[in-house]
Amino acid sequence: MKKNYLYAFLTVSVWSTTAAISKLLLLDIPTLETLAISGFLAFLFLFIRNVKTGNIKKMKNFSLKDYSIISGLGFLGLFLYSALYYYGLTELSSQKACILNYLWPIMIVVFSSIILKEKITILKAAAMLSSFLGIIILSAESSLSPSGSSFWGIISCIAAAACYGLFSVLNKKFDYDQSIAMMIFWLVTAVCSAVLGFFTEEWVLVSVPQWLGFLWLGIIINAIAYLLWALAIKGSEDTSKIANLAYLVPFLSLLVSAVLLKEQIELRSLVALVFIVGGILFREFYEKIKNK
Repeated sequence: MKKNYLYAFLTVSVWSTTAAISKLLLLDIPTLETLAISGFLAFLFLFIRNVKTGNIKKMKNFSLKDYSIISGLGFLGLFLYSALYYYGLTELSSQKACILNYLWPIMIVVFSSIILKEKITILKAAAMLSSFLGIIILSAESSLSPSGSSFWGIISCIAAAACYGLFSVLNKKFDYDQSIAMMIFWLVTAVCSAVLGFFTEEWVLVSVPQWLGFLWLGIIINAIAYLLWALAIKGSEDTSKIANLAYLVPFLSLLVSAVLLKEQIELRSLVALVFIVGGILFREFYEKIKNK
């Protein structure tokens, strides 16, 4: 159990850099090109790791049905999720996109109750409600007109959250080796992004500083952090406890964005985070008192 929390905390620390690094890359590089390159780097890293550890041999035990399921999970949880989130980042500030995107831990709790039959207690519901209220506060200042770019940025981030929440639960339900599965997930993401991007985008040359950003995004964030998170979720007896830790990411992301992107931390964002993190802390504190 302690190992699961260690994986989760390491993931949270790394993911707090995702919005800022992605935003920097997306300023000059098209969305699908960014996703294709970072996805391929993640696949390559995991492929080398699986070959070195001998884990790659497990692929012989997979049936055509297994590969179909894994590919479907990769399409849903990494390609669709990342493409939608990256689009949201191009239309919103990184802090707003990041915080809105963090509806996905709520989605994990909801889908876990439906698919995995995990019970939603009053405390879980209260934490979800508090966190959801934080999302509403953050979104209230944005234009709700469908003609506005901020509207579609908000919709895109919410849709991304739903995709990743459902993916996380389904990935836990199907008992596949996470090193192999994650490798295939990112291969599917890279291929889908490259094919769609070929027809819809005009790709650009990548500079040396941008390649450094891609190495961080592709290997550290996409390959290592996503793998650790999948292991944390799969090994957890109560998915909601691990999912709640992810709400720390937008708070840390505000600080990272302020440093790297020079974005001013808005009062509305801080108030939203009080509700998001406050619900989690209340739930955890109450359970500790209750169990004493």
